[in-house]
Amino acid sequence: MTEAVTPKDDQVLRTDVVIIGAGPVGLFAAFEAGVVGLSCHIVDALEQVGGQCIELYPDKPIFDIPAVPVCTARQLIDRLMEQCRPFAPPIHLGQRVMDVERLEDAQRWRLRTDGGLVFDTAAVLLSAGNGAFVPQRVGLPEAQALEGHCVHYAVRKRAMFADQRVVVAGGGDSALDWALALRGEAKRVTLVHRRNAFRAADATVQEMKRAVDAGQMDLVIGTIAALNALDGALQSVDVKTLNGDAEIEADHLIALYGLVADLGPIAQWGLDVRAGRVAVDTSYYETSLPGIFAVGDIATYPNKQKLILSGFHEASLALRKAYAYAFPDKKRVHVHSSYDASLSERILGTPAT
Repeated sequence: MTEAVTPKDDQVLRTDVVIIGAGPVGLFAAFEAGVVGLSCHIVDALEQVGGQCIELYPDKPIFDIPAVPVCTARQLIDRLMEQCRPFAPPIHLGQRVMDVERLEDAQRWRLRTDGGLVFDTAAVLLSAGNGAFVPQRVGLPEAQALEGHCVHYAVRKRAMFADQRVVVAGGGDSALDWALALRGEAKRVTLVHRRNAFRAADATVQEMKRAVDAGQMDLVIGTIAALNALDGALQSVDVKTLNGDAEIEADHLIALYGLVADLGPIAQWGLDVRAGRVAVDTSYYETSLPGIFAVGDIATYPNKQKLILSGFHEASLALRKAYAYAFPDKKRVHVHSSYDASLSERILGTPAT
């Protein structure tokens, strides 16, 4: 795997395929692209790979990956990263593809991101899950002015919370994980959740309760009603509980309510979009625009099964059609991976026997 290199001004990144989405299906697609013989770049609006798996349930068990009896979402992403590492696809995180433009002369596509990247590609593979994920924000009018310095929707630099009074809001894995992680360096950590039931892994919930009993952190059951600030700095958080209102002194609020799906600019590309999903032909999972494919949860067709393993299958077929766009004058001959000497040498360092 390689980190994306920031191109120079006006530089266009030319590749065979641009994969939009770095979730499990997008990562497997990067591996399959290498197997087929295609170069690719991966683009994702999030700041880390893994998509919904990592953002929403990193430590929840997954049982329906072929030949893997059980693994966590985090383990699955780690293994997929390892699998596609021999092909070193550049990954561009924190970049949202805004528009696509058909290059008529070359029969290729030009993509632009909100971060200034420009791609010239033969094919586009949408593996964006439910669309670009954006955090659920604090629904209070005073929150917006505090975002970025006092109100946070992710933890980017944990050092900024050292010796600070921190309120973590939410009841999922991310909220409990960060509340536990910060208890040792923050001055005080208070976890706020609307009910006394949590969506996190049971082991994490039990660890949190032990930490509360030991006085290492606080737990308040209730909903955040107001943020109190002075000169642009957070002073305290008002929480409405069953026993009345409570005021919690705080320098920072980390709101981890989860993510909401937003199809975003993709909805404006002229694709056949049905109920927030992109319709495809199941022969190769191609959309209504030739050269643009949709796989995984973002794709819709009759009897669609929203499973990770379905996305793997869809990506495999889509990339074989993408090969025809990348190399229109070249016919690809199918070779089983066990007998593919070049693939074996690429992955194992030794040719197949």
